[in-house]
Amino acid sequence: MVESIFKTRDEWRRRLTAIQYRVARQGSTEKPFTGRYWRHKAHGVYRCVCCGAELFSSKTKYDSGAGWPSFWAPICDDVLKFELDRQPFMTRTEVRCRRCDAHLGHVFADGPKPTGLRYCVNSASLDFQPHPHTHNS
Repeated sequence: MVESIFKTRDEWRRRLTAIQYRVARQGSTEKPFTGRYWRHKAHGVYRCVCCGAELFSSKTKYDSGAGWPSFWAPICDDVLKFELDRQPFMTRTEVRCRRCDAHLGHVFADGPKPTGLRYCVNSASLDFQPHPHTHNS
């Protein structure tokens, strides 16, 4: 069971940059091919920028060509939660951090094996922690 974290809007605003707040707390999306992690290839763990929960491993990251960091699986099944995102002319599945309810991105059923999923995540929702004793680029 994941313990939830709650903060007020003002607490989140003080803790996050403007783009991190817009994306993670207000559900916005950064422009494709602009985020700091979309071409990132270092070995380590991608954490929630809001609460630090470990979300994705670099071992499941791949280049989907979409312009956002893409992963074929989370670190474990209970770190994410999913909500139906109904937009005009589009319905998709939103991905959120189970611990703090941060908006991360969306998941699509067009990813590689073994899951067939593509977790399309905003760089602004992530913080990267490199594995110690590895060469990072």
